[in-house]
Amino acid sequence: MKTLKLILFCCVFLLTNLMYAKPLRLGIAGFIHDHVHQILGRPAKGDVEIVGVAEPNRELAMRYLKRYNLPENLWYPTLEAMIAATKPEAVCAFNSIFEHKQVVEICAPKGIHVMVEKPLAVNTAHAKVMVALAKKHNIQLLTNFETTWYSSHQVAYDLIYGKNALGDIRKVVVHDGHKGPKEIGCSQEFLSWLTDPVMNGGGAVIDFGCYGANLMTWLMKGERPLTVTAVTQQMKPDVYPKVDDEATIILTYPKSQAIIQASWNWPFDRKDMEIYGQKGYVVCDRTLQMRTRLGDGVKRDAVEEKRELTKLSAPYDDPFSYFAAVIKGEIKPEKDLSSLEVNQIVVEILEAAVQSAKTGKAVKL
Repeated sequence: MKTLKLILFCCVFLLTNLMYAKPLRLGIAGFIHDHVHQILGRPAKGDVEIVGVAEPNRELAMRYLKRYNLPENLWYPTLEAMIAATKPEAVCAFNSIFEHKQVVEICAPKGIHVMVEKPLAVNTAHAKVMVALAKKHNIQLLTNFETTWYSSHQVAYDLIYGKNALGDIRKVVVHDGHKGPKEIGCSQEFLSWLTDPVMNGGGAVIDFGCYGANLMTWLMKGERPLTVTAVTQQMKPDVYPKVDDEATIILTYPKSQAIIQASWNWPFDRKDMEIYGQKGYVVCDRTLQMRTRLGDGVKRDAVEEKRELTKLSAPYDDPFSYFAAVIKGEIKPEKDLSSLEVNQIVVEILEAAVQSAKTGKAVKL
C-alpha cells in the first residue's frame, strides 16, 4: 500500500511539474501600440508561446509577422476569432487605452487572463468595469510599465522598507519624457490614437504622467493621495493640436508629496526618480544606476555614493515572464507595480490630473 501511495504521489508530482513546464499560451490583441515589438521580438525563453494575434489591419499584421519571422497563420481579424481558434490562456493588449475595456469584456468571461500596456484604462468608468469583470471571473488583470523592470526602483524600495535607510518618504520627484512621439519616430498607427484625447485620454499627461503615478502609488503602498493638482500646456500645437505635450502633476499625502514631470518636449529621453526621506535620498537613474546619500537625519555631512546595479533576476526582469509566473501562482501581485490595486488608483490620479488642468483647481480624492 505504501509503495502504491508513493507511486501515485510521484505521478501527481511529475504531472504537475509537466503542466507548469508548458509555456503559457499567449494571444496578442492589437498591433497599433509600438510596445508590441517587445513581445514580437522577444527571444524564446520557453515560458510563453504566441498562439495567435488579433489585428483588424491585415496589412499591418502581415508586415510585423514577416519582420519577426512569425507564421502568417497566427493572424486573425478579431479577438473573438483568435480566441475561438487558438484557446489562449492569456492575452496581452497592444491596442489603444480606450480599447482595454473591450479586451477585458471579451476575455474575462472566458477565464482568460489579461495584461495591458500602461495605463490600465482611459478613465475611472472604464477601470471600474474592468476591475469588476476581473474579480467576478477570477482572472489576473495586470498593467505593464517599462519602469517596473528597473533594478534601481526595486533596490530603492528595499532601502526604504527593507533597510529603513531613508526613514519616512517626504518628497518624490519623477521625470519621464522625450522629444515627442512624432519626433522620435513612433509609427503612424501608434500616433493615430496616442495623440487622440478620447482614445488615449490625453497627451503627455497620460503617456508619461502614468509612470510617476504608478511609482508613487507603489511607494506609498497603495495609499491614495489627498489632492491632485496639474498644469498642462501645448508647446507644439502645430504637431499635437488635440492634446497636451507638457504636464506637471503634484500629489499630496498627509506627510509627503510627489511632483511628476511628464514631457514630449525634452531634448533627451529620460526616466528617472528622486526619493527624499527623513534620513537621506535616493536617485534612480534609469535601470542600473543609482545615487544615494544616506545619514541619520541629524548630521549633514553624509557623502553621496554612486552604485552600479545588476539586472533583476527572472521572472522579475521581464513583463511576460512575470505574467506567466503570476498565472501559474508562483507570484502574487499584491500592491506591486503591475497589480490591479495600484493601477486602479493610477487611473484615478490621471483622471483627476486632467480635470485639475482644465479647471485650474486641485482635485480631492
